[in-house]
Formats: sequence, structure tokens, C-alpha cells
Amino acid sequence: MNARWSARGLALAGAVALAVPLSAAPASALAPAQTAPAAAATTSPLTNLDHLDFLLGSPTPAGVEGHTTYRLAEEPTLLAPWTYADARDGGTFERIGGGTLDPATGDWSQGAYNADDTTRAAVVYLRHWQQTGDTDSRHKAYELLRTVAYHQTTDGPDAGNVVLWMQPDGELNPSAEPVELPDPSDSGPSYWLARTVWALGEGYAAFADDDPDFAAFLQERLALSRGAIERDVLSKDGQYVEADGKRLPAWLIVDGADASAEAILGLTAAVRAGDDSSTTAARELAEGVAAMASGSSREWPYGAVLPWAQSPAMWHAWGSQMPAALAVAADVLDDPALADPAIADATGFTTTLLTAGGPDNGWFPSPTDRVQIAYGADSRVQSLVALADTTGSSAFADLAGIQAAWFFGGNHAGARMYDPATGVTFDGLQPDGTVNRNSGAESTMHGLLTALALDAHPTIAARATALTSVTDRVGLTFVQAEDATSTDGTVSTPASWTGESSWSGDALTLKAGQSAAWDIGSADTKRWVEPVVFTRPGEQSFSRWRGNGVLKITGPAQGISPTPGALLPHALTAAVSERQTELNVTAQRGDLVLDGLIVRPFVSRLVLEGAGGRSELVQSSAPGAQRTTVSGGGTVRVYDARGTLLRTSAFDGEITVLLPSGGFAVAER
Repeated sequence: MNARWSARGLALAGAVALAVPLSAAPASALAPAQTAPAAAATTSPLTNLDHLDFLLGSPTPAGVEGHTTYRLAEEPTLLAPWTYADARDGGTFERIGGGTLDPATGDWSQGAYNADDTTRAAVVYLRHWQQTGDTDSRHKAYELLRTVAYHQTTDGPDAGNVVLWMQPDGELNPSAEPVELPDPSDSGPSYWLARTVWALGEGYAAFADDDPDFAAFLQERLALSRGAIERDVLSKDGQYVEADGKRLPAWLIVDGADASAEAILGLTAAVRAGDDSSTTAARELAEGVAAMASGSSREWPYGAVLPWAQSPAMWHAWGSQMPAALAVAADVLDDPALADPAIADATGFTTTLLTAGGPDNGWFPSPTDRVQIAYGADSRVQSLVALADTTGSSAFADLAGIQAAWFFGGNHAGARMYDPATGVTFDGLQPDGTVNRNSGAESTMHGLLTALALDAHPTIAARATALTSVTDRVGLTFVQAEDATSTDGTVSTPASWTGESSWSGDALTLKAGQSAAWDIGSADTKRWVEPVVFTRPGEQSFSRWRGNGVLKITGPAQGISPTPGALLPHALTAAVSERQTELNVTAQRGDLVLDGLIVRPFVSRLVLEGAGGRSELVQSSAPGAQRTTVSGGGTVRVYDARGTLLRTSAFDGEITVLLPSGGFAVAER
């Protein structure tokens, strides 16, 4: 559901949705918190569609000009998942629409169903049918794809675009009340357009041989939406814009590498199935997504493919399938260079994310939104599995097992977020370890997409289900600017959201001659420090960081970013030693406006354990080779920054490994 604009509220969305009686709605058992034995997970399929089946409703739309679908006259009833499912007493759920309910009409201010969820439900059933041959999943995929097509506008200036919301009776709702931004109508490119392409492309590929007539219809509708992208987005192919001083591609769907990535998944599926007409669009979008790679092994965002061209200060986990799309495109389009940004994202950024705490909703650029949801965790899993499939490297399979463990208790709460016994995926994990036990469509589908990926990769599944708790974690941390142990600067409270980034809390302003000091503690290794600084276009500041170099900052030009001024990390030139516990700065020219300090160790570490095994990940951001130890016994594999296996060693107890710069190692037993 429209993740970008509801990032911080998404994990709680089900909790705040209003409940209404559904007399005919069946109950689904609430997943218990304890973890199932790993042995069971390796012998039985993890994918359980029961809860998603429960979410499905049956709208019967009246005729609407510009909207129709396959065999609508003969089959007037469609299929779509309810948006939310709120937990109720007794381990049951209640299906909920979006917004508020009008009891008189039965309509919701947004709607009961939405194209974002219907498209992804179609992908779940398609993949399950393709993996298992299940005829019920084939039928539901067919029906859901018919609904996907009904959301499309078939003629006029907006042909190919998609209306987001549908009411319980099948009525489309192009204008929610109160008015929503972005506009949920078919007025332009959108996330739901991108996800429509994803579903139609995978649908065409699945039905091409099974039902040629339906496949031809899906190919026609894919061409319709692809045409909208070509008209409104890819007409700018090869053009670049600037945002906060960064040169970024202008030909992404809603300026989003995240949205474009999901369209690429559909386009490449169609190309693989023989639809050559989708090749150019797939390639152009993939090249745009690849151009969003940013940072280095040392500097934020550490090789990540960023999601939004309007902000070089934003990364979010939800919808972050950019590496997956690039890996698949590299394979399908026979262009290995497209995988390079995906590899850097996995080896540099994903390892940093894992050791820092897992798939946080958002680093904006500080690790601001530390809620974690299935959509974010699954996006990381899909990207790593796709890289493993494309490259054949065990590096990405190792990381995929560690990341997928999030669903089975390998998270900061030790909570199982997906239950194979019921098919329930909980809606969110709060920073304090509280679990949002609602289970709406988005969470359910992304839990299932991970389960499907694991069922297709039993070795990864065995590792993921065996790792049920975090027993050690040393990684990137953040020190709030206002937590200075001493300062003569001024603390203020800016509005949290800037329009393109987010303050983590208060701001500390140091004028020329003013100073501040922070306690950063000691560490086992040296550390990089990146002050997060706000500067307006053209403003300059010069500050001296005692023993760690100087910062000379000039505020970048705004460009297409939503607001003037940039909140960005700036790397200090010298690392902080293991024994240094205090960081000191003095502003010398201009105002130094600080959000805080990103502190990143040369060697980061994550240890996951469970009854079925143990995995330890160590990752290096050091400028040269770095020694560290791993323990627990078993086998350790050492990889370089490209995921190339350098050496494998068996060991008992503890072993010293030599990590290359930007490389990592995984020890497991």
C-alpha cells in the first residue's frame, strides 16, 4: 500500500483501521510467538496460503466507462484481498478497509481493496502455482489478474494508468476523502501502475502455454500499461536531473527506483517468456535504477541503490527490490554490468544494515525510522536470492539465509513474524520489540513471497529457519547531536520531516567559535564517523574535529528535491581509534547545524543462533585488510567486496580471518 508516503505509519496502519462486523468472514488463527523446530521447516513447505485465502473478497463491479476485463460479461465477479486484517480476541482476525466506514453505504473513505495489494496477491498465487502445480492457486491467480486489469484505464489521455482503490461492491474510488497525496487516481504514473506491470508480466509468462487466449489478453494489457510508462516516463530516457547536488536519472516511475524495480520484474518475466516488445522498456528502466547506486564501502549509504531520485538523503527498506530487479535484468538482458550495483548494495549496504539492526523502515539519512515490516525484510531477501541465482555465488545465499531469519525470530525482539502453520505474517516490529499482531494484505503477501523463495531454495530455508535469535550485534550506531556531554551551542527542535529527509530528534547549532563533545565509548576496532549536517544552498561551514580532520561543507543546489537545504552525512577524514571515547568539534566559520553522528566500526558483527545452528557475519569497512575472529566452530567462508569466495576453512572454537577491504565472512554450523 502506497509505502513511500506512509512510511512511518505503515507498520501501525492495521492497528488504526476501524473495525466493522463481517458476518460471513471466516476466522484465521493468530500465529503464536514461539518458534517452530527447524527440522520441521526443512521437511515441510513453508508457504501456507490460508490467511491470504481468508483475506480474499468477491467484488462485482457495475459497468464503468473505460474499465473492463477478460470475460467480464460471462464472469462478473472478481477477486481481491481486503487491505487490512485486525487481530481480535481468540486468535482471529477481522477484515478491514482503508480509512473510515460509511455505515449507510458500506463504503470506505479509501476503499476495501486496492490495486497495490491485488497485484502482489496475484504474484503470490502465480509463483505458488508455478512452483507446486496447485490448481487452486492457478484459479486464484487467474481471477486476481482479471481484477488487476479492471483497475486499468483502457482509453483516453490516461490510458494504461491505474485507479488505486475499489469499494466492497467493486465500485472504483479514484478520489479518496479526504484527498490523498499522491493522487490515487489514474492521472499519471504511480506505484500501482508499476505493480500492475509486475503482475501482468509474471501472469503472461505463467499462462503463455497454459491458456494462450488469456495470456494474449494479459500481453495486450501489459502493452497498454507499458505504453503509459513509455509515454510519461521513458520519453525522458537518458536525461538527468540534479537533487541536492547529485546527478540522477529523470526516467524513473514517480522518480522512484523502487517503483521502477517492481515494473522491471514484470517486464523481464515477459521478455523471458518471449515478449520481445518489453525488452527496451526493461533495459531503460534497469539502466535508470542502476544509476541510483550511491556511496562507497566507507561513506553513506555504503553502496546502496537509493529508492528516490528527489532525495539523495533517503533509503527505505519497504519496496527496496532494486537489487533484485537489476540481478534479474542482468540475466534476462544478458548484461552483467547491470548486476554490479546490486552486488555493491548486497556486500556493502545490506551487510551494514544487518549488523546495525536489520531491515529498518528508513534511514533518512540517520537511522530514523527503526520500525521493521515484512515488506522491507522480504525486499532484502528477494534481492539476495536473485543475486544468488544470477551470479551463482554462495555469498548471496549465505546473506539471504541470515536476512530471511528475520521472519523466524532472527530479529531484535526474538519474535517469529511469519507462522508457516497459519500463513500469518505480523504487520510490524517496533524498535522496543513490540509486535504489531495485525496481519494485513501487504504483510501477508510479503511473508509469503519470502516463504516461496525459501521453498524454492531449501538450503537457504534450512539456514533461515534454524536461526531464531540474535545473540550478538556490533554495527553502525547513531549519537544524537543534542546528547553532547558539553556544548555552548544551541539546541532546537525542527519539524521532523523536511520533505526529503528526517531529523532524528533535536538539532544542535554551533556558531563560529562554539564547540561540542560527545561520548562515543570505546570499541574493539577503529571507527568511521560521519556527522549528519544540515546546510542550505550556498551556505558554507568550516569545522575542526580534534584528531579526526576538518569538514568544509557548501550547501548543494536544491534541484528537483522538494525543499531547499540538505541533511546529509559527511565523512571525517581520519578514523577514530579504538581507545578514543570522546569526539570534539569546534565550528570555525559559518553555522554548523548537526543532527547527530553516524558511528561505524571497521568490523561489524552479527551472530544468530537457534536450536538448529549458528551463523556469524563479520563485515569490514576498513581501508585495507583487517583481521578479526569468529567463533562457534563449523565452516567459515571469506568473500571480497564483489561476493567472490576467497577461502573456506573448517574450525573448532575460534579462528582468525583476514577480511579484505569491503569484504565479509560468514561462519556457520
